[in-house]
Amino acid sequence: MDARRGRSIEVDFFRGIVLIVIVLDHIPGSALSHLMLHAYAFCDSAEVFVFLGGYASAAAYTAVLERHGTGAAQSRFIKRCWEIYRAYLLTAVLTLVSGALLARLHLNRPMVELTGWPPFASQPLREALDIVVLRRQPYLSSVLPMYVIFALCVPFAVPLARRSRAAALLLSVAIWAAARPLAVFFSIDDVSDWAFNPFAWQLMFVLGIVSRVQPVSEHFHASKTARRLVGAALLAVLGFAIVKLFVLTQPLPGTLKQNLSMDRVINFLAIAWLTARLVRMGSIARLAQRMPAVVRVGRTGLVCFVTGTLVSLIVDTATPHAFHGVAGALVALSGDLVAITAMLVIARGWNGWKGGDASRVAVNSAGCG
Repeated sequence: MDARRGRSIEVDFFRGIVLIVIVLDHIPGSALSHLMLHAYAFCDSAEVFVFLGGYASAAAYTAVLERHGTGAAQSRFIKRCWEIYRAYLLTAVLTLVSGALLARLHLNRPMVELTGWPPFASQPLREALDIVVLRRQPYLSSVLPMYVIFALCVPFAVPLARRSRAAALLLSVAIWAAARPLAVFFSIDDVSDWAFNPFAWQLMFVLGIVSRVQPVSEHFHASKTARRLVGAALLAVLGFAIVKLFVLTQPLPGTLKQNLSMDRVINFLAIAWLTARLVRMGSIARLAQRMPAVVRVGRTGLVCFVTGTLVSLIVDTATPHAFHGVAGALVALSGDLVAITAMLVIARGWNGWKGGDASRVAVNSAGCG
């Protein structure tokens, strides 16, 4: 991905894919979710989501910096922090309202529990305060508080990465290594309260920033070392897949994802390197050009993320779970297709409502994975 370009069609394409995958992954009865990254790797769409968020944030900050100066770039991300916080509150409200409606109609009890509606109904004032101060995040809104923190750090992280790739990465790795003690100190170590430890997940965000402002050189890409890394990455991806598919028989503890364990980082880096080689060959750009609807989803990131929470809740509730075998698989697949279509329609509708101004959509979507 050439850092000299404006928006990257590959990044928008990946963002679109990830936003759709997030919706599918949060439909418990989804058929296609069994084919997604988490099924054969230790990492999942969350790593891709946060990495691309860092990449897009660096692109947005750099663009404003070069056109309007440091003050404007810093102000842009302070404003972006407020936008993401409002999106978080909206997502939380939509999640709770959905849970209340499902409870009222006696539908989809497991989803009611996931939305966090029962504890909210029993102690609304306390739960509302906890949500406002980010102490608790209902269901799918849980990733956005992390982005509020990251948006505030962008004016520091991007200039540091521009000056020194090594300094940015070393500082990030040091914070990641101390993530668990830091989470305990700030009382955010409970998975039920903070599904993502921001001190750990900032590593993915910073990797995205560095990939944008200090990309791997063409000279290195053409070297024998790069080709050897392709072989090593293929072996790593295959090894992780074998372990995930045939060795592990029980779900891994949620704290491993919450604190971004080392095996998740290594698995992601191996996949990212292979993907970077495909991007360099132009394969991803050609694929993205054939799938403009998916690219449009990626360019409408925050809107599609918020509305995607409703899509997953509605599709899961509306999909019958009484069928089994082939019939059950077909019903689940039908629900997946409805969810994917809904995301494509939402992105198209939003772009149409905004007047089809791609540049404006680009600015609005940049900086939020």
